[in-house]
Amino acid sequence: MLKKVFPLFFLSLLIITACKDETTVYSDDLQDEVVLESNDTRLQESVSYDKSGVLDIMEESTFGNRSARNANDMAGDYPLTLVAQVEPPVYSGRGGLTASHVDIDGDYAYVSYNSAGEEYFGAVEIIDVRDPNNPRVTSRVFYLNADINVVKYNAGFVYIAGGVDAEVSVTATSNSFVAKLQLSGNSFDLGAGIIYGFQQGFNANDIGFKDGLVWATSGKNGVLASYSQSDLQLQDEVPFSDLRSLAIYGDRIAVLDAGAGIKILDEELQIIKEITITSDFGDFSKKSIDFDGDKITVAEAGKGAGIYSYSNGSLLEYIPILLNPEGVDQGDIVTNAVAVNDNVLLMANGGAGLCLSEDNGTATDPYGIIELEGSINYVASKDDYILAASGREGLQIIKLNRPSESLEGRCANLPEYNGSSGFEVTAGQDLGYSGSKRFQTLTIGGNLILCGTWTVRNAVSIQENGLFEMNGALVVGRNNRRRDVVLDENSSLRIEGNLTIFGDLVLNDGATLEFIGDNNVVNIFGNVEINGDVTITGNFEDVRDKF
Repeated sequence: MLKKVFPLFFLSLLIITACKDETTVYSDDLQDEVVLESNDTRLQESVSYDKSGVLDIMEESTFGNRSARNANDMAGDYPLTLVAQVEPPVYSGRGGLTASHVDIDGDYAYVSYNSAGEEYFGAVEIIDVRDPNNPRVTSRVFYLNADINVVKYNAGFVYIAGGVDAEVSVTATSNSFVAKLQLSGNSFDLGAGIIYGFQQGFNANDIGFKDGLVWATSGKNGVLASYSQSDLQLQDEVPFSDLRSLAIYGDRIAVLDAGAGIKILDEELQIIKEITITSDFGDFSKKSIDFDGDKITVAEAGKGAGIYSYSNGSLLEYIPILLNPEGVDQGDIVTNAVAVNDNVLLMANGGAGLCLSEDNGTATDPYGIIELEGSINYVASKDDYILAASGREGLQIIKLNRPSESLEGRCANLPEYNGSSGFEVTAGQDLGYSGSKRFQTLTIGGNLILCGTWTVRNAVSIQENGLFEMNGALVVGRNNRRRDVVLDENSSLRIEGNLTIFGDLVLNDGATLEFIGDNNVVNIFGNVEINGDVTITGNFEDVRDKF
């Protein structure tokens, strides 16, 4: 949507003429319209654990049966957990921001925010996710008169792009801008200045990096422009009718033109390949593309995700939007973004949620909808994390909980678990499994060893004289629906790895809790309840000081 009301963009600017007459580069002198949040308490208050914990997945195979799940169902793949949410920031009582984009680099996530309607207002945040149990917002910048539509990290700097109102601003030559912000450690350094560039188009919506250049797209009647990465001096530009995003993969530069499809360009901005797409992408909304080897996956609004061959341009398959939720505007049931992580395809489907699909090598099979709230506008995934920008629900940090290679090696002789989600080991049984599964309940009366990553939606009960050995990671319950881990009399729990409980750990008389090795982490959101004479041995990090 093109906004029409915009205050003075910058009050004092150093103007440098670029190599194109119609484009000027601006260096900011740190005026009041760009504000650095310096209150660490306010930064950390944005992180919420209210809904943290085990995430269920509404599997496609169960869509026809809305009855409640029970313990006789098969245990599910993808034991996901919601680590935390980062709520949209508020500036001096001025709210209404929605998360618009996410970038992941190493141990940090970078999030942009914009506002709906006529108002220009945005923000950018840095989030430290090195400790998956305690993500921290380390820095935040508010733009009081600009929307921020995309954020990318590269080589020590944060680059952003968004929209201004050139009709009101005395300095902006066009509505679309890009900017380069310097970092000091894991915080924004506004004292070092901000460099700006402007280009034609209603709203800058994507950024990429290649060969020392910053590439930016700028929406309706916009351009694909390249800037020098050092100072944002314009190098070249080529017009397109309606650019929505770009992707750079090796020597390929791909743009999504809503009026035509995908166009592949060389470094001289010459079109070398075209893939025609006739989908209706809607007005003024970003739609992402992602490379995965020879495949290009495109967010195609109401059609879902289209997967195309880069080699010959053919359509390989469509992944539809699985849900049509009641009470959600049809215009909000659209695929806005796609992300590929190994064999997993994630689709941000707006009001229809975050869809997970599996690439089995020959086809991509929809698996289900992840249990998240909010309208999912954008998704990024790297290594063991999924980060979903979910409008006014803010940023949702999700852990995939994939088992490590070293863990699989130590447990190589155990079969993979493929049984019921209500797993019960009766007295006298001695069982062991490896894998990565979601359980509804876990009841142990005999002996059980699990090697891998596991989530339990409801309670874990280790009955009298039962033995549960866990090598890897176990997460139980959810913070807004707490469930306990209970050790009955003379039972034992041996942990080598990570244990997270959104509820209480109850140790009854004669129970033994043993930690093996030196790299154990215990993260208990409830309490540790000790009833009688119990034994606790071994080394572990007590994240929330509950012991």
